[in-house]
Amino acid sequence: MTKAKTTFFTAKQEEFISKIKYGGLKRLNILTGSVRAGKTWVTLVGWAIWVAQMPLDKDYIMVGVTLDTLDNNCLRLLQDLVGERNFRYNAKAKVGTLFGRRIRLEGANDTRSERKIRGATFQGAYVDEITRVDHDFWQMLLSRLSEPGAKLFGSTNPDSPNHWLKVEYLDRADELDMYSDKFTIDQNTFLDPEYVRQIKSEYTGVFYKRFIEGEFAVAEGVIYPGFEEAVCEAQEGGFTDYVLSIDYGTQNAFAALLWGNRGGIWYCMREFYYSGRDTGKQKTDEEYAVDLDTHFGDIIEGKTERGNKLKVIIDPSAASFITTLKKRDHKYKVNPADNAVLDGIRETATAMYTGKIKIYSSCKCLIKELQGYAWVADAVEDTPIKVNDHACDAMRYFVKTMKIACPKYQYSNRTIQGV
Repeated sequence: MTKAKTTFFTAKQEEFISKIKYGGLKRLNILTGSVRAGKTWVTLVGWAIWVAQMPLDKDYIMVGVTLDTLDNNCLRLLQDLVGERNFRYNAKAKVGTLFGRRIRLEGANDTRSERKIRGATFQGAYVDEITRVDHDFWQMLLSRLSEPGAKLFGSTNPDSPNHWLKVEYLDRADELDMYSDKFTIDQNTFLDPEYVRQIKSEYTGVFYKRFIEGEFAVAEGVIYPGFEEAVCEAQEGGFTDYVLSIDYGTQNAFAALLWGNRGGIWYCMREFYYSGRDTGKQKTDEEYAVDLDTHFGDIIEGKTERGNKLKVIIDPSAASFITTLKKRDHKYKVNPADNAVLDGIRETATAMYTGKIKIYSSCKCLIKELQGYAWVADAVEDTPIKVNDHACDAMRYFVKTMKIACPKYQYSNRTIQGV
């Protein structure tokens, strides 16, 4: 009986591995495409194979948006792939060794990042989530890849068609010493079809085009199309927990949303909204605290009677109001919001689309904002129009901070091929 051949790569991944086997690598080697398409996994395999053949006395670098994301997305996975004996690292010290070669580790999420590598010289670089890496850092990194035969490996999900990676590099691949290819989730034959179906159901609009179809797509029009499907009438009883999310404003509007958990679904059941600009009267932090006590008093009392506090999620920049709330320590448990805008918008869209959050029809201010909450037209980077967005921000803080709809692929087993 002929023994079946073990397959380690998808057909799409084989195309990339063949570039390494047969000398087809370029100076820049970038894979783009959807989530769970297998691009990160195979670029790390390629990176490890290539580094193992390079000089021991040269410097190499691995880059992520932050050191934490680099660790979560790549470093642990690389260690799983080649074994701890072959790859050891200390993320805090920003250093590792891969097959005896020294690997520098860096985060590159702002314009100051490029200073970290000024004057350095690298034989090779690996870059995760390239579209989220600072442009100045990227350009500095390319100038530092000056050793003979230096190469860059990297992968990314798509962004706007106006993104610098698309305009300056991917669209000019034929002019540059560059290899690029697009991967999609449907090409990853190691994934269970039901798992793929579930992930596809978690995205809508521009996020579906980017994270499922793998296309560089424009963010345009209303940010949450079809949000009306999340609007419902009040539900009676059965709530097991409550959370208050707040977008703090003095002259700008102050928006507070009360969320209740019923049967695993979070309902935006009550809102408080006040605009000092519209009324001509600016309120103090203490006045806002009294407003919360009054508007959500029944919920607060119910929590305190059981010896609990009402959880409050608020933008961490609202330092003075956070201090005021903390003084009312018998009522509120204050938590700083995760204020990642684009990730928060994407996860909020997923939460709406999959029915994980609902909005009472009585929350008129939030619903009115959602009707006009839109992307800035023709922007280089995805940018929401910053007008009448305060309740929308409070909703985003809630979803992102509570991890209501963090996509399943972010929690999947790291050892599954196709990350």
